[in-house]
This record gives sequence, C-alpha cells and structure tokens, in this order.
Amino acid sequence: MRIKLSAHIWTGLIMELQRNKVCGVDVHKKFLVATSLSRDGIKETKRFSIVIEDLLRFKDWVIENNCEQVAVESTGIYWYPIHAVLEGKIDLIVANAYKIKHTPGRKTDASDSEWIAELCLNGMIEPSRIFPKEDRELRRLTRARESYVKEITQEKNKIHHALDSSCIKLASVLSDIFGRSGRYILSCLMEGKSVEDIIEGLPTKRIKKKADLIREAIVSSLEVSQIIQIRGSLKLIDAIQERIDELDREIQSRVVRRKDDLRIAMSIPGVGFISAATILAEIGNYADFKNAEQLAAWCGLVPSLYQSAEKTVFGRITKHGSKHIRRMLVQVAYAISRMKDSKLKRFFLRIQKKKGSKIAAVALARKVLCILFHLLTNQETYQEDISKRNKSVKIDKIQPLAEISLNEMIDCIIKAGYVVEKKLTKGGMDTASKG
Repeated sequence: MRIKLSAHIWTGLIMELQRNKVCGVDVHKKFLVATSLSRDGIKETKRFSIVIEDLLRFKDWVIENNCEQVAVESTGIYWYPIHAVLEGKIDLIVANAYKIKHTPGRKTDASDSEWIAELCLNGMIEPSRIFPKEDRELRRLTRARESYVKEITQEKNKIHHALDSSCIKLASVLSDIFGRSGRYILSCLMEGKSVEDIIEGLPTKRIKKKADLIREAIVSSLEVSQIIQIRGSLKLIDAIQERIDELDREIQSRVVRRKDDLRIAMSIPGVGFISAATILAEIGNYADFKNAEQLAAWCGLVPSLYQSAEKTVFGRITKHGSKHIRRMLVQVAYAISRMKDSKLKRFFLRIQKKKGSKIAAVALARKVLCILFHLLTNQETYQEDISKRNKSVKIDKIQPLAEISLNEMIDCIIKAGYVVEKKLTKGGMDTASKG
C-alpha cells in the first residue's frame, strides 16, 4: 500500500531531518579527514591521526564548531575508536560505505569527507545498526570462536593431506580420525608401530571389529617430514581447542541474560547451544526489525532484484550484512538435512530435488531465520505436529527408560550444550532448570 503525502508534509519531514551544521568524516587506518559544513556553505576541513590524544582533539574541535551531528563512514574496523570517543557525547551516525558511495573521478579524502557531510546535512544517510556494548562483546567472542574453528579445520586438512599422500586411507575406515581411536592410531603411526600392534591396542571394541579394513587402509608408513608435520598440527589443534573451551565458558556466562531467547532458538531442530548463541549475537535486538522479511534482508538472505520496464528477474542472494550469521544458518540447514524426519527436512529435500543442495541449504537457512524471528517475537518455542507420523506407533511397544540420578541428568544436559541453573526450592532441595 502506498501513502501519498502532500507537499507541505513532505517538506516538513525533509526539514526535520536537515541540520544547520554537521561534520563528515572519511576514516583510514592511520588518520581521518573531517569536514564541518554549515547550511550557508561555510566548510572547514581538518586532518587528525588515529591516536587517543588526536581523537580527543577531534572531539573538542567538533564541539567547538557547534556540529549538531557527526557522520562516519563504516570503513572496516577503523571507525571503532571514533565511535568509542564520541559515543554519548555527540549525535553520531555510522554510514554504510556501500550506500553513500561517491561518484567516481577526482576522488580525494577531503572531497569524500565533504560528500559525507553534505549527505548528513540534508538527512540523506540511513544510520547503520550499532549494537550495545554487551552485545558487541558477545558477538566478538562468537566470531573469535569461529576463527579458531577455522584454524582447527585447516590443521585437520593438513593431516588428511599428509595421510593421503602416504596412501594411508584412515578416513575411509573411521568417521572421525581425531576421535579417541583415531588419535591412538595416529600416535602409533608416528611411533612407527606395525599394523598388528596398532590393532591389538585399539581402545574400543567397535573399532576392533574393523581390523580387516584397518589393515587395508594402512599399507605404508609415514616419512619423517610427515611425522613432524602431523605432530605439530596435533599440538596446535590441542592448543586451539583449549582456547575454544575457554571461549565457550565465557559465551555461556554472558548469554545467560538472554536465556529465554536461547531456549527458544534451541527448540528449533538442528540448532545447538553454539549455533543459537552465535545467531542471537549476530542479530542483536530483534525488535529493531518490523518483520521476518526485513531481518532476512538485513542478513543478506533475500534474492537480488533486477527490474526493467515490465521484466523482473530474481538473482542470487544479496549477501549484504553479516557473513557470520549466514554461515551459521547454512550449517544449521545442513544439520537439519541429516536428521531423521521433520517438516524442515522435507522442505530441504523438496528444494534439493529441483535446484540442488546448495540452493536448498540457503532456502532452508532463510526459513529457519524467519521461523526464529516469529518465535522470538511471540516468545514461543518451536512445535512440530508429529501426530500424523506417530499414529502407527503402539504404546505397548514403548519401553521405559532406566532410572538415573539427578547429577547424571544434569551432566547429560550440560554435555548437550544447555545452560543449567541450580535453584533452591522451598523444601531445601537443589533442582536443575534449563536456562
């Protein structure tokens, strides 16, 4: 629905956004160029370095020039110190560099800062979302964890490459060569033990049943250079894993304040503690979005649109916004595709049959995001109607679970990635509740 505004109302809205004097900032790694611009055309350009003393001088300069607003281009992470210095002191907006792109040609730092100031003066800049400090810190932790996971994956790939180059096909026998049995076999290979000695000392009976397959997989030995490489990668993996465990504990302590949102997110199939915490950290305050479609567009999960005359073409997704939330949502989509049965999996299979698994994963990622927005907005948990699929199940065939102690229950919940809180009841007993 389109709403037509009269000329005087539209003019009033524009004048409300306009300022009398503003400052535009073109920021770089080592310096910034600021231009103060007033409504009568008077401008002043000045350069400051990115050190705390100069940034404080920049703040004083802006205040002395009576600038009503400061607009900063969001260039990488270089705008962070400026935001930290001016936050709470001056009306500051962070502009998306893509949306305020200047016309190419005769480009200088001074002209860029003047262009930003001119847009700010006329209220033509759409402010970027700036998260509160607590949300920024949580997001920083989840992104640091993501980078550590990438490093571990790189080191594991190096080990796979070393084994394959020696014609040791261990990955074809074990689903995870970095599990308990896999690490034992790797240690034995680096020590130069024979295949029979390796099989004799396997820690699990399940893997011992694959003795013939292990003999076929290990038909050669490792070279000295490969042993050095594998040993170094394993040590690095262990060191990085310790950092990840430390981050997990810190993330768990910080996300408790959003335990209700976390519980709702984890009710969706395929969403665990880490994926839920990451998605919530990247979204921030979901109340900033009017609907699920707006959130999906902010995350870059909507198709690009090309329209000319009466022809409309939808292209690939825009990939605007955070790449971290898109990556996590796609991982959730693939996790759902590996589940036994659910409505979400059937949606994935239906799209996969037509357009392939990659497009199906992206489509399911967007669907999960929209479902999550609806659940968070209404403070509801995910419910799936399974009555139709369970009609054939007979009650007398269901066996009761073995009784376990309360501490064993709590350990199982913690290992599954849930937040557990202990509360004191009226009777003086401790109980555990899911956070």
